[in-house]
Amino acid sequence: MSSSSLPLILGITGASGLIYAVRALKFLLEADCAVELVASKSTYMVWQAEQSVRMPVEAVQQEQFWRQQAGVETGGKLTCHPWGDVGATLASGSFRTAGMVVMPCSMSTVAKLAAGLSSDLLERAADVQLKEGRKLVIVPRETPFSLIHLRNLTTLAEAGARIVPAIPAWYHNPQSIEDLVDFVVARVLDQVGLDCVPLRRWEGHLGKDEG
Repeated sequence: MSSSSLPLILGITGASGLIYAVRALKFLLEADCAVELVASKSTYMVWQAEQSVRMPVEAVQQEQFWRQQAGVETGGKLTCHPWGDVGATLASGSFRTAGMVVMPCSMSTVAKLAAGLSSDLLERAADVQLKEGRKLVIVPRETPFSLIHLRNLTTLAEAGARIVPAIPAWYHNPQSIEDLVDFVVARVLDQVGLDCVPLRRWEGHLGKDEG
């Protein structure tokens, strides 16, 4: 199996901003990527609070749920894993992946990952990426950061993770919330070598008189 065909793990935690995960999943599936998805226990509560939507518990129903949220009924390969299934494929380093994106990532999850704790499948899968030297991208969604948050993020960066805060730009002339979200999603997927998000990238100054 070539590296380009390896699945990408998408970890989703209970941080605010689930739209980031939904938009990422949309572009990944439309690009015919294989996605292994695991949502933490607290994600269920956040969906209820932010969208008044109840996320199903069963893996098969979750696949239908996430495809509906992303608006991609067919295309790509999506496999959902229960958060408590620590015996799943993702829990082993022998299961080859293209890396893992945790988006959005709560500060609680950041702290556990920085301490090497694996209390559920999402945390174990992330720990596996670090120990195997694979790509792990953390998208923290919190503000402001406390000193504890910053130290934990630094620990993860020192261990090899890429830290990509959910901070959009404006040079691509965003016209909607989705435009702002998609900028972050594109920069996140850049970190795992995937270019599947339509994005106006920075091309330098437009003319001599600009600036």
